[in-house]
Amino acid sequence: MVILVTGATGLVGRHLVDILVAQGIKVRAATRHPEAAKLPATVQLGADLDGVEAVFLHPRAVRDPFDFLARARAQGVRRVVALSAMNVDDPLDQQPSRSVGDRNKEAEDAAVASGLEWISLRPSSFASNSGRAFGPAIRAGDVVRYVYPTFVESPIHERDLAAVAAHALRTDDLLSTRVDLTGPDSLSHRSMVSIIGTVLGRPLRFEEITPDAAEWAMIRAGLPEPFVTGLLARYARHLDRPQHPANAEVATILDRPALTYAEWVTENADTFRN
Repeated sequence: MVILVTGATGLVGRHLVDILVAQGIKVRAATRHPEAAKLPATVQLGADLDGVEAVFLHPRAVRDPFDFLARARAQGVRRVVALSAMNVDDPLDQQPSRSVGDRNKEAEDAAVASGLEWISLRPSSFASNSGRAFGPAIRAGDVVRYVYPTFVESPIHERDLAAVAAHALRTDDLLSTRVDLTGPDSLSHRSMVSIIGTVLGRPLRFEEITPDAAEWAMIRAGLPEPFVTGLLARYARHLDRPQHPANAEVATILDRPALTYAEWVTENADTFRN
């Protein structure tokens, strides 16, 4: 069995490659940066579909997922697992990640329409997003100035998402389903900062700032203005009604507890250290 992983050096794809290799699967890895991939020696580099039985479809990695999956089907690919997102059914202008290249809806729609066996994975916010949100302030000091301390979401460890993708690629349990995936806990911005402080052994403090101040700081830090605008609007819309409460899907699918946010912070502590 050969599995093609698109976006193979990304936050999810890199974990997925390692999991599949550990399971004895032949992996072909498609990446825009093969020279920096540092993939296991057994992994083939390239996007050639010849001999491939299943594909992991990343929403940023394929320009036209409909054409890509049509070619995949013509060359004998049997299954596609698409990476989508929990907010994929929101209006497109209310999906912040679209402004930085994600095409979650297109990836999911292409998978469903492909004529292949399909599964769409709809994760909540990645745990790594908190590194971008809080990392610069924590590297600079013990005060995190950020917006909406009570905003709640359920960050998922990217390694758990990759493990579910590997399960979907190799078993029939999730065929023809759109699977909502979250971390095991619903956490506020303030509580995430508290967990980071506990893991690092530092007295971190959350200090609320206004949305205007947050927008200025994010854009100054290099984030695209449309992304910042969409992100802050999402926060505001879901202050009183969390958008993606934690569920138990990861634990049910993997037959083990989902990885906690504290475990993610422990594994990625350098994100918050100088």
